Formats: sequence, structure tokens, C-alpha cells
Amino acid sequence: MINIIISSDPRYIINRSAIKAAILDALQRNNIAGKVEIGVNIVGDRKMHELNRKYRGIDQTTDILSFALEETYPAGLQHISRIGFVASPDQWLRLGDIVISYPQALDDASIEGISVDEEMRILVEHGVSHLLGKHHEEN
Repeated sequence: MINIIISSDPRYIINRSAIKAAILDALQRNNIAGKVEIGVNIVGDRKMHELNRKYRGIDQTTDILSFALEETYPAGLQHISRIGFVASPDQWLRLGDIVISYPQALDDASIEGISVDEEMRILVEHGVSHLLGKHHEEN
């Protein structure tokens, strides 16, 4: 069972089904199954700017931020390389939250010549990667 919690300002038109499908696909590709919970928050640039400044020390907006819950291995998940999770008493794997700036996704989609739904899929998959402990390669 996978629990996906999506919250969004009503003024942002999002395809919740497509977001859920992108998360399910990303989890499946990474062999993550069972009782899993992940949150997705769609926010505006002002909120994203605030979060980016508070948590990354960068005084501007960004398209996506990911907030993983922990960096420890629960029993039975040691086989997943470089990923840390907290074992909860109810046996749910709570990966964390993805925050996406809708205005940035809209701008990015326009620049790339793709739909907002496609840009959201790309961002969600990127966010799931980060929650699973996969980070940008160092240059």
C-alpha cells in the first residue's frame, strides 16, 4: 500500500493522478514497495523562496526541494544502498516530502516546450530520487 498525500493551493491546476502515477513509477523502478508514504506540496514562489532561504541558505526561489525524514537504516532495508529510513512502529516507510513551485514548473515547461503535467512528472521523479538518497553527481 502506498499513501501519497498531495496538497496544493486551489489556484494551481494540477493533475493529481499524473503526480501519483509518477511517484508510483519512480518507486517501482527503485524496487520500493509495501507500506510507503510520501508527501507532495505544490506551493507558490514566495513560499518556495522562504523554504530555500531557510533550509539551503539560498535567497531565491527554486523549482523543487526534497525533505527526507532520516538517515538511518531500519531492519530489513539494508539492501538498499546509501538510503536511510526510520523504522516506524506501524511499519510504514515514510520517505518524506517533495515541495514544488508551481510558477517555476510553469516557467520551466514553457522554456522546454513541454506541458506542465510533463514538467511536474520530471520534478516529482527527481524529488523521489532525492528522498531515496540519490543526489546530483559532483562535478
